[in-house]
Amino acid sequence: MTIRVRFAPSPTGHLHIGGARTALFNWLFARHTGGTFILRIEDTDEVRSTVESVQAIFDGLRWLGLDWDEGPVAAMKIAGTEHYPSKGPATGFGFYYQMERLPLYKKAVDQLIAEGKAYPCFCTAEEVQKMREKAESLKRQPKYDGTCRDLTPEQRAQKTKEGRSATIRFKAPLSGTVQFHDDIKGDMKFDNDQLDDFVIMKSSGVPTYNFACVVDDHDMQITHVLRGDDHLSNTPKQVLLYRALGWDKEMPTFAHLSMILGPDGSRLSKRHGATSVQEYQQKGYLPEALRNYLALLGWSTEDSQDLFSFDELIQKFTVDRCVKSAATFDPQKLEWMNGEYIRKMSVRELTERALPFLRDAGLIQGDVEAMRPELEKVIALEQEKIKLLTDVPKRIDIFLKEVPYDPEAVEKVLRKPDVPALLEESIKAFEALDSFSAAATEEACKALAVRRGIKNGAVFHPVRVSVSGRTQGPSLFHMLELLGKGKSIDRIRKTIAFLSAR
Repeated sequence: MTIRVRFAPSPTGHLHIGGARTALFNWLFARHTGGTFILRIEDTDEVRSTVESVQAIFDGLRWLGLDWDEGPVAAMKIAGTEHYPSKGPATGFGFYYQMERLPLYKKAVDQLIAEGKAYPCFCTAEEVQKMREKAESLKRQPKYDGTCRDLTPEQRAQKTKEGRSATIRFKAPLSGTVQFHDDIKGDMKFDNDQLDDFVIMKSSGVPTYNFACVVDDHDMQITHVLRGDDHLSNTPKQVLLYRALGWDKEMPTFAHLSMILGPDGSRLSKRHGATSVQEYQQKGYLPEALRNYLALLGWSTEDSQDLFSFDELIQKFTVDRCVKSAATFDPQKLEWMNGEYIRKMSVRELTERALPFLRDAGLIQGDVEAMRPELEKVIALEQEKIKLLTDVPKRIDIFLKEVPYDPEAVEKVLRKPDVPALLEESIKAFEALDSFSAAATEEACKALAVRRGIKNGAVFHPVRVSVSGRTQGPSLFHMLELLGKGKSIDRIRKTIAFLSAR
């Protein structure tokens, strides 16, 4: 059997962490087994689905490195109207936007109606809500009460004549159970009396999620459905639909991934911080680090390995290593992991990845090739301390522009009475150097401390704040070497002028 899996997001927003984890697990499963990974856009939410959200999903998946074997080509606007170009693969499974697949859903609905397994329902949303409220008041399952389930053809014709629109409901069994095997959770069993005659097609002719999902998965020959366990309650409905449509022998294997919780134990949400892939990209995370971390949310190896190359993830990923218990999203571990990836990266690659963030910070512009060697040197100086790409501008800005003095550094270091004279002497010491290497400047500063009868730090700290405006930063003497003799002395002179003016 050739494995065929799909990721089927609803384009109502950006690609969030839970969806990205689902996409990754499906992608890894397909790549591990030599199967096919399909992207399908479930855009039947006519109000909230947008082209911009489709593009955000595309961009998020591509940034994570998750390519698809079958699926849409692009999302664009043509002549001011929303249009979804699709590309059918050579194997001919049709379009990959659900709104382009409406004839398939109608055909399946017509089959169910003809076989007495579905029926038109003329109840309004308000009437259905009252049914549910009444059931709750009687401490019963709040569900549709079957008002239209057994209407005669004449009664249905009369309601249509009255101008009442109809949804199509599935005629669910009133007793018995639905059973299926879940590859993660094991054997599952649901009582049919807990289900109602759920809507499978809206009055607009657009299918509901559960129905469209079954028709599409069958049509696209999906063999395995890996998705979040928030969909577990949908599965018995889908199993019933497979059986009613006569597709039960071709029903996919289900595997429901564990829930992702925030650090406080509640379901992961915006109150825990960033939730979309795009936000993590903007915060300076690496796609390989986020991908690695997402793989560990509900899956692990026998030896509890933490860091994986992409090839290792593909090689080691199996569904039987997915766990039932909820996974906790730990932002600190993700940041640690991102730092680990940054430290292992070549300086050239890190510089390339940091360029967009340096541009956004206004530190570079235009063609940077001429200054790339300098950038690589200063980034290398700080690489061990960088955790996020957004750290890079903040750590190397002192090399690319003059930065304001930190007020606390001024009061703590520069305000001492002897600092101006000490800085004057440091200028003379630096001017006398033939080589402005880290070793030479360190020796000059230590010699100055000896001459003045003070500790080394009493020289080091004022010099550091003078050239960088801060008390923290790169190694002082390597910083001086990269700044160069002229720029370092110029900044010390400006500090002396700053102090005398106050």
